[in-house]
Amino acid sequence: MTQTSDFAENIDGAGPFLVTNRLILSIAVPMTLGFLTTPLLGLVDTAVIGHLGQATLLAGLAVGAIIFDLIFTTFNFLRAATTGLVAQAFGRGDRTEEQAVFWRSLIIALVCGSALILVSPLLLSAGLWLLAPGPEIEAVTRTYFEYRILAGPASLANYAILGFVLGRGQGTTGLMLQTLINGINIVLSITLGLYLGWGVMGVALATVTGEVVGAIVGFALILARFDRTVAPSWATIFATERLKPLFGLNRDIMIRSFVLLAAFMLMTRIGTSFGPVTLAANSVLMSIFLVAGYYLDGLANAAEQLTGRAIGARFRPAFDRALRMTATWSLALAGMTTIAFLVFGNSLVDLLTTAADVRTEAYIYMPWAAITALTGALAFLMDGVFIGATWSRDMRNMMLLAFAGYALALCLLVPAFGNHGLWAGLNLFLLFRGTFLMALVPRRSAQTFRSAQ
Repeated sequence: MTQTSDFAENIDGAGPFLVTNRLILSIAVPMTLGFLTTPLLGLVDTAVIGHLGQATLLAGLAVGAIIFDLIFTTFNFLRAATTGLVAQAFGRGDRTEEQAVFWRSLIIALVCGSALILVSPLLLSAGLWLLAPGPEIEAVTRTYFEYRILAGPASLANYAILGFVLGRGQGTTGLMLQTLINGINIVLSITLGLYLGWGVMGVALATVTGEVVGAIVGFALILARFDRTVAPSWATIFATERLKPLFGLNRDIMIRSFVLLAAFMLMTRIGTSFGPVTLAANSVLMSIFLVAGYYLDGLANAAEQLTGRAIGARFRPAFDRALRMTATWSLALAGMTTIAFLVFGNSLVDLLTTAADVRTEAYIYMPWAAITALTGALAFLMDGVFIGATWSRDMRNMMLLAFAGYALALCLLVPAFGNHGLWAGLNLFLLFRGTFLMALVPRRSAQTFRSAQ
């Protein structure tokens, strides 16, 4: 069976289909390349501020980034729920519902994004209270936050846009949009932050510009290619029976995303107790962890689309084959990524900061950052499977259980081993997430396909 081209509105995707390496890679490779621009952006932002030579500026940027991760990634349900529901509609051949899911998600995104701007002073105060940076770091964080929050509506709209694109398996379009957003951001971050000397304000304004341009272009592409003959009515878009599962998915995924960001926030909070140099070093190493995470997210996206499509088509063989093949690819790539970071990681640190004390500190903990690719591979993949299958309640519950294990590990390891214990706890958290979810797959898949018959 051939794949539909980007935005091609036909029913070729409906019914049984064969999962092949080519099909997996047609989604995973473009999205991996697209997602790699996001940690690349983080690396550039870190390098821009790092080359100003002040650990306080780098630490302030790190705290600000965590606050925005907490805010925006909490709303990642807009992307995830859209992907799962669109993929299943795609598998059924229900083009009207595909469009309806997009409109529901986009409207929610714009409303929530506007609300974020209105309550931004409260969000900033809460974030600073939770992370408790010193006065100098707090001042840097405030400057960064006050500008970047303006991207709220556009950032959330991009979640809905990307969710629709991924749900249809349109990896090339996803790559183009991600490259556009982050490419603009990277160029402006260097120009405004470094060459014009605007520092963290320039980095924040670069982000706003990239998100706004990306949202406008993505919306225009999707709208222009919609088939008007199957367009949903407003009554269909806002039908209670359709909104209820969307809000249920959104609730569960939002809780899961909030807990995930709480885990990273806890790591940053504990890191502040080790001083600004260690906090800055951890920030550099977390950028490396994000490279591994986004690198593997391309395969997770392939798993989302293919498992969701298989469930929509009610075709169990495609589900099982997609799970097995994407797992093989994920573990192989994770192993190669870990080796690469172990060999070249210190050189990467040197590119990210010129501060000698931060470099020396980061070298010590580099092996912990390098193995996050291996410990996190199954977690990333299982997130994709559970999102595509819309098993959101299970994903939420296993995240809560993994966080409990993570908190216990930190209580035991940090007092005994300091920052080493902090990084060991993060790796255990990643392992918990993947193994807990994987244990549920046989039972949940049997139930899902049995009920579909």
